[in-house]
Amino acid sequence: MTIIMVKMSQTFEITYDPEVKTHLRFIEVKYHTLIRKAIEEQLAFEPHVETRNRKPLLPTAELDADWELRCGPDNRFRVFYFADLEGRTVHVLAIGVKKGNRLAIAGEEIRL
Repeated sequence: MTIIMVKMSQTFEITYDPEVKTHLRFIEVKYHTLIRKAIEEQLAFEPHVETRNRKPLLPTAELDADWELRCGPDNRFRVFYFADLEGRTVHVLAIGVKKGNRLAIAGEEIRL
């Protein structure tokens, strides 16, 4: 059995924009824990590395985020964030719901 040890200094601190609370009001409460766990598991280490569920974003006027995390049933939830590599922090800016080709944050459609 191989044990992989990770130094605590390698983790990123996760912070949330105050608007995220408003965004969560538009998502069923039963999914809040699932979204929080995905954020903690996916963004605490190497949040700047592209994976199947993490994608870099093209610059947009609507969001200041550099990255998108997909999570939840059918990857319907989107977490938008930027990672400060020097400061070792991840700042979650928005959480939305994707249905088909439409994305809604706090009940309003957003274009990416």
